This record gives sequence, C-alpha cells and structure tokens, in this order.
Amino acid sequence: MWNEPSAALAVAPARQLAPAVVASVEPGSIGEELGFQPGDRLISINGVRPRDLIDLQVLCGDEDLILEVEDPDGSLHRLEIEKDADDGLGLGFTEALFDGLKQCNNACPFCFIDQQPPGKRHTLYLKDDDYRLSFLYGSYLTLTNLTAADWQRIESQRLSPLFVSVHATDAELRTRLLVNPRAGLLLEQLAWFQERQLQIHAQVVVCPGLNDGPALERTLTDLARFAAGAWPAVLSAAVVPVGLTRFRPDGDALIPVDRACARAVIALVEPLQLRFQQQLASRFAWLSDEWYLIAGLPLPPRYAYEDLPQQENGVGSIRAFLEDLECATAALPASITPPRRLSWVVGQLVGEALGPVVHRLNRVEGLELILHALPSPYWGQEQVVTGLLTGSDLLGGLAGVDLGEALLLPSVMLRQGEPVFLDDLSLAELEAKLPVPVRVMGGADDLVAACLGTVQQVA
Repeated sequence: MWNEPSAALAVAPARQLAPAVVASVEPGSIGEELGFQPGDRLISINGVRPRDLIDLQVLCGDEDLILEVEDPDGSLHRLEIEKDADDGLGLGFTEALFDGLKQCNNACPFCFIDQQPPGKRHTLYLKDDDYRLSFLYGSYLTLTNLTAADWQRIESQRLSPLFVSVHATDAELRTRLLVNPRAGLLLEQLAWFQERQLQIHAQVVVCPGLNDGPALERTLTDLARFAAGAWPAVLSAAVVPVGLTRFRPDGDALIPVDRACARAVIALVEPLQLRFQQQLASRFAWLSDEWYLIAGLPLPPRYAYEDLPQQENGVGSIRAFLEDLECATAALPASITPPRRLSWVVGQLVGEALGPVVHRLNRVEGLELILHALPSPYWGQEQVVTGLLTGSDLLGGLAGVDLGEALLLPSVMLRQGEPVFLDDLSLAELEAKLPVPVRVMGGADDLVAACLGTVQQVA
C-alpha cells in the first residue's frame, strides 16, 4: 500500500529536535482542561523532549507531569498536572516524528519511489525506512540503516511488531537486491528478534528471474523457521508482485509480472501454505490479491486469510471488501425513487472481481451503477490497482463517457487527509473538468449508501 509522509516532516538529520505541534484537542480531555489549542508546541514532559509519538506516549504514562508549552506567539508556560497513569492528554499532533524521518539507504532497482516522474510534490520522493513509523503505522523498513542506539531502543521500548521488507533470506541475493552490504545480515537480525521475544511481519516483493522460484521457496521456508513456538519472531509473510512503471530507469533488467509468472508463483506458494498449516497451525505466508487477479484465477475464500494480518499490504483486501459488500447489500430494497444513474471508477485489475457486486446492485429497480475499470497511462500500466489511479488517468479514461448523475470515487486514490491524487491533480481540479459531481467513498457501506441515495455526500 502507498504510504506518503507529511509535507511538513523533516528528513533526519536535517534539523534538530523540534517541539510537538498540537493539531487537535479532544473535547472533554485533559488537554482541553489545560487550555491547549491547535498550534501550541509541547516542548518537554518532565524535562524530557520527546523524539516522536512513541516517546510522548511513554512519558505521558507518569501520573505526575510537568509540561513545558510554547504558544504560537512564543509565550512559554509550565503546567503541572496529576492524572491516572492510563489517562492520555487527548492531543493530536501534526507529525509522528519530532526529530526527522530516517530515509532508506538502499538502492533497490525495483523501488517504486524511484519510478516516478520528476517535478511532483517532494513527499512523493521521500524513502521512508524508519522503524518508528513501522511500529506506529505498519510501514515497511529493511533494517539496514539501524544504529546501535536504534536497536537498543527497539528492545527497551518493546517496539513490536515491526514490518520488514525481506525480499530474500539468502545473504548474497538480498545484498544484490537491496544494493547494500548490510542487507545480508537479515537472518542474524531475525535471530535477534527471536532471542528478545520481539516480532515482525515480513514482506517479499517478487521480481521475476531474481527472487522467485527456488529463491522464493527458500525465503519463505527460512522465515517459517522463526514462526514456531509460543512467541514467534515472524508472525506472517506477504508475497507481493513487483510494480514497474514507465518512468523506471533504463537498463534495470527487471521483468514485469505476467499471467504465466503469477500462476507459477501461486503454484509454488499454495503448497507451502498447506505445509505451514500442518507445522505452524497457520498458512503463515499469503499472496497479495494481485497475483490471483493477474493470473485470472478466483480469489481464495475469506477463511483462507485467517485474521488478515497483512490486509494493509493488499493481502485479502479485495476479499474483505467483497465480504463487506455482501453484508452491505444483504437487505437491498426492491426499488428506489427517484431513479439513480451513477458511475463507479476502479483500477482495471480489480474490475472483473467487482462485476458481481455491480450486477447485484443493478437488480434494484430504478438504480443503474456503471463500473469503469481503468488502466493507468500515467504509470504505463494496463492492469493497475485502484489506489494507483491518478487524476490524469481519470480524466483520460472518462473523457466523453456518460457518467450519469455522479461519479463515485474510492478514497484510496487520494492522499490521506488531503484531496490530491498521486500526480498532484487535486479533487477540485478533477471535478472542475468533469461534467458531474464526484462523491468520495470510504468503504462498502459508503458505496451502497451513495447508490441508494441515503446520503448526499460520503467520505
């Protein structure tokens, strides 16, 4: 999944430790009672300047707090409070990190961030490899840029689970894939997690001809060795296909995943899942939905994904969405008045899987939902997931098309917290160029509500 840092987030060590800037204050919270307002800057707690939200949460665990706060006008305040140990301050902050973002020090030829056109917003080019964001939000890191102090902090603060991009467990192959000599230390690092009863979720991005076939089998088998026991070090492994765009560097020797490759990977991983099920009482390793869609094969049933440990990585996300749609459409009305004619846009890769849902909704008399499954000329990909569609893809793919009375747009196309697409086109600019209004949908319930006309605008 696409994770994009905030525009205000500095890159370490570009600046010194900054205050924690308040973005929101929860009504009825301790923060509101103390008079906190957005824009206030929390400098220290009990004399300690927090480096990030993790430090802040730990420091706020004390019952007696002394807060040093700076108003937007520069006025300093010292606040002393007593509270229960489990009470938070009720404050939201503009950033998760107050001392800058740790960027990736690898040179993976398949890095998606390096496969973008120049001249877009600068946050699209930030290579997040920060263990704190991995712990807080599930973003993936490689473990190659951790200092001794970082390892010590992971252990002392029990920052677990982390999400780790593995790609290969063979030291020589992983070093070659990441173009980093420290990449070959992975198995030693996994042993470190195991010894300290800390845990990770693993990811393998498969590049045809490089880390598929026997290399992939070895990688998953090696990872499974750390998945046994009462406290497994590796909780799950996700296998995802490499994504290649038309902007990638020349001569990278990478091969896109095609139907034959997808079927070969499925044929390799599914028997391993059965073996892991017997050994670990879990399938342990899962294929992202893209493999089945590219292969032209049905998605596995919902139970095959167990508790969806890697849903945010595209593993079972479509199956879960289909399940949510089953619930949301379980009690559809026979008809609606007045009639509604709407368009729903998704990535071309998922269009076929969503066809039955459209058919079910269109059985409601008075409703016509038109599904537009689009490719992405922007990225140079015919088969693309919904979240990678850009504003220019929508404008080109929907030009001259009868969209009915409104266009339903999945929120995964937009940057979280900001109505802008990956190509920097804003939602307002898109609407200005389309003949119908756009309604942003967050999930299955939003889709059904928009179709039935039970809400004016969903988000």
